[in-house]
Amino acid sequence: MPSLPHGDAQDLVERLKRALEKRDVDAAMACFADDAELRPDPFAPAVSDMTAIRAWFNALAASVVHVEVDAERIWLAGDTVLVAFHGAWTQRASAERTRIRGMLTLELDAEGRVRRARAWALSRVVGIDSTIAPTGEPAESQS
Repeated sequence: MPSLPHGDAQDLVERLKRALEKRDVDAAMACFADDAELRPDPFAPAVSDMTAIRAWFNALAASVVHVEVDAERIWLAGDTVLVAFHGAWTQRASAERTRIRGMLTLELDAEGRVRRARAWALSRVVGIDSTIAPTGEPAESQS
């Protein structure tokens, strides 16, 4: 594949960002090739078929609220997109607010879909999100 135009790489990263923030599993899956591999944790086995990748995104979408993701910098190396990113989310079950910062590599197929995604990141719980109850429901307004 010839080198990807920078604008196309930015568009792909933006589609993934929107899918994560909206917890839209179908939109996230549309970014991946049929034979994709996802490695969200460099020390865990890869998630390596579409059913397993969809299950991973479904579990993520079900367990978090108030998701924010931002690409700080995007680089290109042939058919690979490198992304320095940061983000945050709230765990639905506990209302814990977590921040994350890391690097993401997206190796693309000839159609510009992700065939291999790998993340290296650090995350920290930074507090409790007072806008939700630990079940993920809106917190009762204080009177």
